[in-house]
Amino acid sequence: MKKCPQCGREYDLSMSFCLDDGAELLYGPRSQPPASAGGQFDEPQTAILHTTDAVGEAPTIAQIHTTEKTAVLPSGIVKAPKSKMFDKRMLFGALALAVIVLAGFFGYKYLASTKQINSIAVMPFENKNSDADTDYLSDGLAESLIFRLTQILDLRVSPTSSVMRYKGKETDIAKIASELGVDAVMTGRLTKWGDNLNITVELVDARTNKSLWGEQYERKLSELLTTQREIVAEIVGKLQLKLSGESEQKLAKKYTDNDEAYQLYLQGRFHWNKRNIPEFQKAVVFFKQAIEKDPNYALAYSGLADTYSQFPTYGDFRPKDYFPQGKQAALKALELDPNLAEAHTSLAQIIIHFDYDFAGAERSYKRAIELDPNYPTAHQWYAELLSWSGRDDESIREITKAIELDPFSIAINISICSQLQRAGRFDEALLQNKKFNELFPGEAGFHRRNGNIYADQGKYDQAVEEYLLEARAKNFKPENTTRLKEAYEKGGWDGYERMRQELRLEELNAKHAKDPNGYVRAIDFAFAYAWGKDKDNTIEYLNKGYDERERQLLLLKVNKTWDFVRDDPRFKELVRRVGIPE
Repeated sequence: MKKCPQCGREYDLSMSFCLDDGAELLYGPRSQPPASAGGQFDEPQTAILHTTDAVGEAPTIAQIHTTEKTAVLPSGIVKAPKSKMFDKRMLFGALALAVIVLAGFFGYKYLASTKQINSIAVMPFENKNSDADTDYLSDGLAESLIFRLTQILDLRVSPTSSVMRYKGKETDIAKIASELGVDAVMTGRLTKWGDNLNITVELVDARTNKSLWGEQYERKLSELLTTQREIVAEIVGKLQLKLSGESEQKLAKKYTDNDEAYQLYLQGRFHWNKRNIPEFQKAVVFFKQAIEKDPNYALAYSGLADTYSQFPTYGDFRPKDYFPQGKQAALKALELDPNLAEAHTSLAQIIIHFDYDFAGAERSYKRAIELDPNYPTAHQWYAELLSWSGRDDESIREITKAIELDPFSIAINISICSQLQRAGRFDEALLQNKKFNELFPGEAGFHRRNGNIYADQGKYDQAVEEYLLEARAKNFKPENTTRLKEAYEKGGWDGYERMRQELRLEELNAKHAKDPNGYVRAIDFAFAYAWGKDKDNTIEYLNKGYDERERQLLLLKVNKTWDFVRDDPRFKELVRRVGIPE
C-alpha cells in the first residue's frame, strides 16, 4: 500500500504519484490494520492471503499459492504451538481456505475472460437546468475530463468534436460505442442551483452493457476543479488501467488551483468550439480573464493561441493582426509547460501560416504527436503541411490517422477529401465527399468540392453541374446562375471560367467600394484573374497575398489553378520566397 504524504489518500503499489495533488507516493501502513495486530503495524512484505479494500475482489493466483515459509507475521504476534489433537477450528479453517481458493479460482477465470478496456467516450453532460448560461459547465466538464484522460497514453479517448454530435440526443450506448469504436461510454448529468452543483456520472462497458461505476456528487461550484480530478481518479481505478510513469505524471499535473480561472477557461473553450467569429471573440475575452486570475495557466494561453490562429481562416481578417498575438500566447504556454501537445500544435499552425516556416512547423507538429499520439488535430494539420509539400503518401497516412481518432470532425473530413484530390486519387476523393455529405447533410461546400474534383479530371460537364447546384444551394442571384450556364453552353469551359471571373470581380470590387478600409483578400482577386488566364494580374495579387501572409500561398505548388503561370519566372520566385520545399 502507498499513501500520499499530503492528502493521505491510499493507492495500490502500481501508482507513484497522487492524482489529487501530484505528490510522490510513499510506502506506508494500512489505514485499517487487523485488530489482532494492535491497531498499527508496517505493511508485511509477504503475506499468505491478499487483503483489499475492494468488495468482492478476488486474490490472484500468486497470492493464493503463497506458502507458510514466505509468510511474514506482523511484529508482536507469536505463533501458537501446533496442537496434536483434532480441533474443530482446523476444520473450519480448512473449509474457509477452500472457499477462498475456489473464489479466487473462479474470480481469476472471470477476470481473465474480461477484456481490458482500451478506449472510452465521454459524452457531453446533460444540462438538467435547460439553461444556456450553464451549458459551459456541462460541456466544459466533459471536455475537461476528455483532456485529462487523453494524458493516458494507452487509452484512446474520443475527442470533443466527435462526441458533441450526440449532445441533446437520446443516449444509445451500444450505437454510440459502435459509431465511435470504443469499449466504454461515460454519461453524466449536471444540475446547478445558486452556488451548488449536483453531478451524476455513470461508466458503462458497451460490450456487455454493464455499469462499471456510478456516482453522485453534491458540491459547491467552487469545488468543480476538485470534483473533476476525483472523477478522473475513479475512472482510472474502475478501468483498472496500468499507468506508465509518464502517464501518472501527466495525470497528476495541476494546471491551475484557481477555481475561477478554471471556470473561465471552460467558458472560453465552450465558445471556441462553436467555430465562428462572434464566438471566437467571446472566447478571447474568457481566456484573457482566466489568465488574469492565474497568470501561470498554460492551458488558457494555449486556448488563446488556438483562437487567434483561427480568425483569418473563418473571416476577412488580416493575418498580421492576429497571428503574432497567437504566436506570443503559444510561446508563453510552452514556457509554462514544454510538454503541452496542444501548444506545440498551435505554434506549428501559426509559424507555417504566418512565417511560412515549413521546417520549423514540421518539428513542432512532430513534437506534439510525440507527446500525444492520439491528438487528432496535430495529425490533421501536419498532414496538410505534408500535402502542400507534395509528400502525398505521408500526408494520406497522417490524415487517415486523424480521421480514425476523430471520425466525426467536419474539418478532418473536409481535409482528407482535399488531400486525396491533390494526390490525384479522384475516385477516393469523390467517395470521401459522399461519405461526408451523409454525415453532415446540407453542408454548403459539398457541391463545390465535387466540382473541383471533376474540374481537375477534365470532366467539365459534371463540374459545371455541381457548381450550379452549389449556386442554387447558396441562393446566388438567379440571373448570375443563368449567365454561368449560358456561358458554358456557348463557350465551353473557357467561356464558363471567363464568366466566373467577371462575376467574382464584380463581387470583390463592390465589397471594396462598400468599405474602402475593409480587408478584401488579395488571394481572392488572384483566383478571379487566374480563371480568365490573366498572368500579370494573377501574379501581382499573389505577391500582395504574400505580403499579407495569406494561407492559400502555401498551396502554390499543388493547386492546379496556377498551372498556367507555373513556368513564369515571377511565379517561381514567389514559390521560392514562400519556402515551399522542392
